[in-house]
Amino acid sequence: MVKADQSSICQAGSIGVEMPRLLLAIAFVLAVPSAGMAHVKWFAPYIVASPPAAILNTLTDRWFWAGIALAVVFFVSARIIEQGRYGASVLDVLDYGTKAIWLRIDDYLRAIIASFFIAIFAVGGVYLTPDLKTPAEWVSWAQLVIAALIFSRRTMPIAGLGIVVLWLLALRDYDLFHLLDYFSLGLGVAGYLLLEPSRHENWRKRRIEALRWGLAVALMWSSLEKFAYASWFYPLVVEKPFLTFGLPRDVFFPMAGVAEFTLGFGLIWTPLIRRLAAIALLVIFTAAVWPFGRTDLIGHGLIMAILLAVAADQNRTTQFLPDFKSHISNIPFSLLLAFTLYGSAYWGLHLAIYGRDQPSMTQPIEKETHIYSTEYPHGPNQVGPYISDEPISQR
Repeated sequence: MVKADQSSICQAGSIGVEMPRLLLAIAFVLAVPSAGMAHVKWFAPYIVASPPAAILNTLTDRWFWAGIALAVVFFVSARIIEQGRYGASVLDVLDYGTKAIWLRIDDYLRAIIASFFIAIFAVGGVYLTPDLKTPAEWVSWAQLVIAALIFSRRTMPIAGLGIVVLWLLALRDYDLFHLLDYFSLGLGVAGYLLLEPSRHENWRKRRIEALRWGLAVALMWSSLEKFAYASWFYPLVVEKPFLTFGLPRDVFFPMAGVAEFTLGFGLIWTPLIRRLAAIALLVIFTAAVWPFGRTDLIGHGLIMAILLAVAADQNRTTQFLPDFKSHISNIPFSLLLAFTLYGSAYWGLHLAIYGRDQPSMTQPIEKETHIYSTEYPHGPNQVGPYISDEPISQR
C-alpha cells in the first residue's frame, strides 16, 4: 500500500494549472449523461423484440463522433498525466482520500452486497432488478437467504451461486436478450463472493478485478440501448425535460450513450484512468437518484458501491494487456474496436434471436412504469415506436 505524505499531496494539487484539457473533458463527461444513466426499462414501456434502429444511424451521427472525440481527449490526457511526473502524486491523493474504505474493502463490499439483497427482499416481487418482476413470493425469501449467507466467509460461495440461480430462474420468464443487461454484473458479483474467501492468494487477489470487469462489460452493453432504442427514453424526456440540460434529445442521447460506454471501457484500462472513470460514473449515478427516486437508488445502489470500491482500489498494476495499454496511441484504436465488437454483438444477437420481420406497431402509448404480466412479461404487446411529446393531461 502506497501512503501519501503531505508534500506529495501539495505537489499533486499543483497540477490543476497544467491539465486544462483533462479537466474540461471530465467536466463534459460529468455534465452530460446523468439522465441517460437511468435504466429506461425501470421507468417506461419497452418491447425487447422490437427492431433496433439501424446501426448506420449511429455511425452517421455527428454527435456520436463528437462524443468519441471528447472521450479520446479525456483518456489521452489522463494517460499523459499518469505517465508524467505528477502521475504518482495524483494516485497518492486518491489513495489518501479513499484510504478508510480500502483498509476495510471486503467488509464494505460484503455489507453492501448483503444490503442490496435485503433491499430487493423488502421491495418484493422482483428477481434481481426492478424490471424483472415475478409473482413468486419465495424468490424474495431466497434473496434474504442470500444476504444472510454473505456474512460468513464459509457460505459466501453459496451466496454467489444463488445469484447465478436467480438469473437462470428469471430466464424462464424473460428473454435471453433482455437478461444480457444483467449477466456480466451478476457474474462479477458472484465471482467476488467465490474468490474472496479463497485460500489461494493468486485467486483471491483478483476479486476486485472480477467486480470491475463485470461492471465494465455491463455498462458498455447497456449503453447501446441509447443508440438502438432511443425512442424508449422519449417518455422520460417529455415528463422530465430538464434531464437533457436544454439539449435536443437527438443530441443528448448519442452523447450520453458514448459517455456511458467509454467510461465503462475506462474501468478496464490503466490505474488512473479506471479510478477517474469510476469517480465520474459515481457522480453521474448519484445525480440520477434525485429525478428518479428510490427505485433508481435500489437498482443502481450496488453499481454505485462497486464504483466506489474501484475508485478506492490502490492496486497500481494493469493486469490485462499491460504493455498494450501503456501506449497512448492504442487508446483511440481500442475504443473504436470495442464499439465495433459490442455493436456487432448487440445488433447481431438481436437479429439472430428475433429475426428481421417484426409486426408494425404504431399505436401511441402513455408513459407508464413497466408492470408485470404473466402473458406479456415484457410489457404491452401493442406498443409502438411513436411517442407523443404532448403532455398526457392535454391528450
